[in-house]
Amino acid sequence: MVADSELQRIARLTPLADVLSSFDMGVGPVAPREALVASAAGKALAADIAAAANHPEFALALRDGFAVRSDATTDAGSYAPAPLQPAPPRIETGEAMPAGADAVTPFDAIAMQGGSAQALAPISSGEGVLPAGADASPGAALKMTGARLRRIDAAALIALGIDRVMIREPRVLVVRAGAGPVIAAAAALIASAAEAEGGIAIAMQESNALQAALHREDADAVIAIGGTGSGRNDESVRILARNGTVAFHGIGIAPGETTAFGYVGARPVLLLPGRLDAALAGWLTVGRRMLARLAFRLSEEQPFNAELSRKIASPLGLAEVVPVRRRGFRAEPLASHYLSMQTLMRADGWILVPADSEGYQTGTSVPVRPWP
Repeated sequence: MVADSELQRIARLTPLADVLSSFDMGVGPVAPREALVASAAGKALAADIAAAANHPEFALALRDGFAVRSDATTDAGSYAPAPLQPAPPRIETGEAMPAGADAVTPFDAIAMQGGSAQALAPISSGEGVLPAGADASPGAALKMTGARLRRIDAAALIALGIDRVMIREPRVLVVRAGAGPVIAAAAALIASAAEAEGGIAIAMQESNALQAALHREDADAVIAIGGTGSGRNDESVRILARNGTVAFHGIGIAPGETTAFGYVGARPVLLLPGRLDAALAGWLTVGRRMLARLAFRLSEEQPFNAELSRKIASPLGLAEVVPVRRRGFRAEPLASHYLSMQTLMRADGWILVPADSEGYQTGTSVPVRPWP
């Protein structure tokens, strides 16, 4: 049995802002690698993507119809058709425009009689035509380093003939530093959240495997769930201290005050509390930022603003994660400090009350971030 004098103790709560600012110097990006565009959606780009040539190379038809010279249709009308000599060729979507033609008319805008053709309506130059280089021109920046490759980006790149990109994809070892269904559930949640943020989660299914995890070489970071408090069986922080460095134990976030962070060599290690709500809060405020630094990803989060349907009171000195439920353009705060399982399931967003704020009044417009 561990003596009380040997229990993990939190000397002080480090402000969240101080922890996050330390990442700028302490957490570096992982090495880039080449990946197929088709499998890289959701990942952070490690190099700019630019077009190598005009796309399309030649002007193409944007619709089925007749390829015509627009100036030959200038005075055309249903009562005074304009003769077209020679008769314009039919063309289908995606085909190259023939020489001399600069527009594509709908089929019903041309009257064909025998071998002659008449325009029944005028058409402007370029109508129904995709010009050369309209999709991309040589050297045009398509996506920048640090941007997340979205599914639509991947589809567009494949359409442009670009099939490989450079990405950064942090490998995160997710460890259960304790037993029980709550820790197992929290570990599964954090692993899936890391995958959604563009990482690769490597789950260690066995309990109390932190010691072994800290010495594995196949991961860029370690996240352990449980064992961060001052209980007689809590030893995650002591294990990290024996094998590396504890930079912070006790972070000013609620829930999640016992969150700890440190390093084994250059590899960052995040220790999250064993409570599901506290582990989630630690991930949302600290873990996501750590992963973004490893991926060297630009911040692309787009919270929506909503008015609070009731007041939030928050203690000074703690950054508080408050789950909310959307009600149209309003946000209903659901709970604070301890977040029950029912609350976690009812929420569809969250707000962060800064440490220097005592909360928000009813009607205050606040940024609401998506719930995982």
